Amino acid sequence: MKTWNAKKEDFGYETKKWWIVDAEGQTLGRMATKISDTLRGKNKPTFTPHVDTGDFVVVVNAEKINLTGQKLAQKKYYTRSRFFGSLREMNAEGMQEKSPEYMITEAVKGMLPKNKLATQILKKLKVYAGTNHPHSAQKPESLTLN
Repeated sequence: MKTWNAKKEDFGYETKKWWIVDAEGQTLGRMATKISDTLRGKNKPTFTPHVDTGDFVVVVNAEKINLTGQKLAQKKYYTRSRFFGSLREMNAEGMQEKSPEYMITEAVKGMLPKNKLATQILKKLKVYAGTNHPHSAQKPESLTLN
């Protein structure tokens, strides 16, 4: 009996499903783990670590995400350009006001493998601050997180 391995040619765009996640009232880390598993395809029987077998995920209401404990005041996000002295620091409360999409994207990015496949997988994540999104033509299904 031969072992079956997924190949890149077997999983084109037409085989991928679209999921929608409402982030309102969700905890950031717990939601990010479910999203990263869906993006990688770990919830499918055809999961193969070196092939992108996952689906697309659309996250709406990113501005209404919850953080546990004192993370709003204590968690730091760092950005920089390539110039000396350009390191900027912002706590989670300020980042939630300025760019809530960035918080979810960075949380999911940290849960993906650190290789070239991760950049390809991360392109399938679409995050929006409000309830409106331009992906209604793909007919996304609701992804249950609990």
